[in-house]
Amino acid sequence: MSFDKVIIALDFSNEADALKIVDDLGELVNFYKVGLELFCSSGPSIIKKLKSLDKKVFLDLKLHDIPNTVQKAAKVCLKYDVDLLTIHTIGGKKMLEAVTTLKKETNKTKIIGVTILTSLNEDDLNELGINVSIPQIVKRLSFLAKDCNLDGVVASAQEVKFIKEICGKDFLVITPGIRPHNHSKNDQKRTVTADEAIAMGADFIVVGRAVTSSSTPKKALMSLFAPKDKNVHSAWNQQK
Repeated sequence: MSFDKVIIALDFSNEADALKIVDDLGELVNFYKVGLELFCSSGPSIIKKLKSLDKKVFLDLKLHDIPNTVQKAAKVCLKYDVDLLTIHTIGGKKMLEAVTTLKKETNKTKIIGVTILTSLNEDDLNELGINVSIPQIVKRLSFLAKDCNLDGVVASAQEVKFIKEICGKDFLVITPGIRPHNHSKNDQKRTVTADEAIAMGADFIVVGRAVTSSSTPKKALMSLFAPKDKNVHSAWNQQK
């Protein structure tokens, strides 16, 4: 079983704990997510250390502000030579295009748009006055991201199929909210299991607490990707 499509979320408040997980998982995992908590704690240092270990980095800061501010922040982030960088699609066309104009300055970093957080459901959107279904708004935001020359989006695995249909098979879809069978959802609401996400066609799967909170992270990872259905194994192997 290959883990090339797995991104482990290093949701820690200090560098030492994050690097311990990287060490524990060893060569099994090559891709790690650095989010707000760890970046605010460690800054560029954690990125440099992951790169020194020959790991890929998903810098998940979900940039969202006025276009000029986001463009300047993204320009700084691109200097870190990260592999993926997130911005909020709900920031609008001008903000998205302000960032994608920077793509000519890098041959490596892919710009990924965050659609609707997997911690939100339609009741949450209704409270904000957004009276459309989750699939409808994810479709709009994914098409906007594609139209603004982003490389992909972050969305629930439940939305992968129609995103690929409207944006093309090469448009990346990165899926968080992955949970094992019979595992707590914590603050996530639109969750799927790893085998379900694989079968749905996700390009990358972000896995956090299900692995990083375990006393035996290697075992937890192996268990997470050990579906009983042989067809799921086949679907996974075809995407390698």
